[in-house]
Amino acid sequence: MKILVTYSSRTGNTKKVAEAIFDSMPKENSTLLPMENVTTPEEYDVIFIGYWVDKGMPNAETQAFMEKVRGKNTGVFVTLGDYPHTNHAKESLQNGVRILENQGNKVLCEFICQGKIDEKLIEAFKKFPEGHFHALTEEKLKKYAIAALHPNDEDIREAQEIFKKGLERLCS
Repeated sequence: MKILVTYSSRTGNTKKVAEAIFDSMPKENSTLLPMENVTTPEEYDVIFIGYWVDKGMPNAETQAFMEKVRGKNTGVFVTLGDYPHTNHAKESLQNGVRILENQGNKVLCEFICQGKIDEKLIEAFKKFPEGHFHALTEEKLKKYAIAALHPNDEDIREAQEIFKKGLERLCS
């Protein structure tokens, strides 16, 4: 069984989770590649896909990649600046799951955690007027500071466990 762990990462968060998941996979027949370097997804039996959230969706590169993946066993791992238990986070994860399922894929496992936000994005938020959805507030600055501490060791262990179990269920 050929396994691919692939990811799109803007600030390094998703890459860190991808590397951890890859480290928990059987080394024979497992590959870790940034999404832009995957040329033949059809050659893999299992594809674990990681993305960063952009407006509640997988980022554009990931959406395009997901639409090429058909009839595979897959898993999804996601990083975002919001708290992972929020409705926004849950919907952002499910939006990726839905894209894969709509292409006839089976989603074996899912994981989401916080990750630091790109400083350029925070600078852009400073330009929004008070009251705008993306305007910076003390609460958002606190959330972004907490997000910068992730993915942490606990997040990494959880991701590894979820994806190992997903693969075990497939193999049993």
